[in-house]
Amino acid sequence: MKVISINVNGIRAAAGKGMFEWLAKVDADVICFQELKAYPDQIEDPLYHPEGYHAYFHSAEKKGYAGVGIYCKQKPKAVYRGLGAISDDDWFDVDREGRYIQVDFSDVSVVSLYMPSGSSKRERQDFKYAMMGRFETVLRSMLRKRREFIICGDWNIAHKKVDIKNWRGNQKNSGFLPEERAWMDWLLNDDNNKRDKPLNFVDAFRVINQKAHEYTWWSNRGQAWANNTGWRIDYQIITPGLANKVITGSDLIYKEERFSDHAPLVLEYQL
Repeated sequence: MKVISINVNGIRAAAGKGMFEWLAKVDADVICFQELKAYPDQIEDPLYHPEGYHAYFHSAEKKGYAGVGIYCKQKPKAVYRGLGAISDDDWFDVDREGRYIQVDFSDVSVVSLYMPSGSSKRERQDFKYAMMGRFETVLRSMLRKRREFIICGDWNIAHKKVDIKNWRGNQKNSGFLPEERAWMDWLLNDDNNKRDKPLNFVDAFRVINQKAHEYTWWSNRGQAWANNTGWRIDYQIITPGLANKVITGSDLIYKEERFSDHAPLVLEYQL
């Protein structure tokens, strides 16, 4: 199963830069989008519904904001739009921003997740922390189910120093705060974890690539792209049962063309 995750920073803008032509050549089984910035009725053109794929979207209420989507070749057994669809908790504040969509196949589920950024103001960082805390219940529930999960998306956190070029200058900035990185330690049961009852999810990219300077997002300011001054904040986080199913490949982070300020993350699983 070939799975792609990409924050498109506006699906219509990415389409205008040739993204769908590239996707046709890559021939992925599942494609997870974040930051659609579009309502479903704004992307009814056949361009946004390529032949051979089933398309599902969960848009934000706010126009031109957030939103997630999944394209898949195989028709899923179930589709869940929003965290409220899979949880008894009240997720209205998150779901109105279109941050979660899940498709279930026979023995694996694929998620497109768009974790909030806290860079604009303190209130948004608080919102991010709140979502992270509440999301823990969902993550624990996934580990209890008799199926595997691939959680694709823009998590808006660079986990380690190796995942960000200018780590010294960003230690007080959203996306590389100590609390955020500690949460990733707990999620992945990293050696640095200091919390009780850590989870054992796996960073699929790091299963097959341990290199430094492997980034998925670059600021549009200055010469960040040209100088590879980036952050690795896009992940495919998987349940432990898939750790030995990740297949080595080339162009895991596709940078030959630029469709967004994020690069597509392309991974394959032997399922």
